[in-house]
Amino acid sequence: MGRGNGASVRRLDLGYFTRPADEAGTPWPRVEPVLAYLVRHEAGLLLFDTGVGSGDPAAEDHYRPRRRDLRGALAEAGVAPGDLDLVVNCHLHVDHCGGNPLLAGRPVLVQRRELAAARAGGYTIDALVDFPGARYEELDGEAEVWPGVHVLPTPGHTDGHQSLAVAGPAGVTVLAGQAFDLASGFASDEMARRAVLDDPDGAGGRLGPVPYRPWLDRLAALGAGRVVFAHDRSVWEGAMPVGGGTSGAPR
Repeated sequence: MGRGNGASVRRLDLGYFTRPADEAGTPWPRVEPVLAYLVRHEAGLLLFDTGVGSGDPAAEDHYRPRRRDLRGALAEAGVAPGDLDLVVNCHLHVDHCGGNPLLAGRPVLVQRRELAAARAGGYTIDALVDFPGARYEELDGEAEVWPGVHVLPTPGHTDGHQSLAVAGPAGVTVLAGQAFDLASGFASDEMARRAVLDDPDGAGGRLGPVPYRPWLDRLAALGAGRVVFAHDRSVWEGAMPVGGGTSGAPR
């Protein structure tokens, strides 16, 4: 899906779940995939997200998840869990960190505020966060973990949500996790951002200011050309214009 400078990104299918209509914002339930991403880099192998965990009967009944074993998905890519060098979770909800206990001893990069929220209780399945061999490296903001591989704070779904940008000669692939549920949501915010850049004083006109997530400016500065998601197989592709910072009514 993205390649360059020895870096590649491969999508892993880890199952699906059903989001109830009242959460999906539609008249009917929406079935959503659970997607992880394997990054091959000259510095090593990185796994972004690890699938749906188990251990909460109420969540099982509510979302009806169907899991695909992480080990099997990795094996199809020619990788064993022990081959991984680094794990990044976009956040620590049960549908993104479910395979973490299989990767005991591997460093897991997480925003400090996200880990604190997960450990405060009532947030996720506790056993998926603190398990024997859990090894966290807590971040406060952006970090370049390998050359051309950046962890980026992308708050919204949770305060500590983060994404991963993987650079190469063809551009930057962003693994956006659940920064947006759907690629169309990202596209809408990016168009709002473009409207503000085109007309910072009048975007939206009589309808009022046009809001967008301010961290989109950072993705543009990094040259993001492709964005992939945790719960949508669709891919956003395009050129994000670089502006002089946020305006309008960022959110």
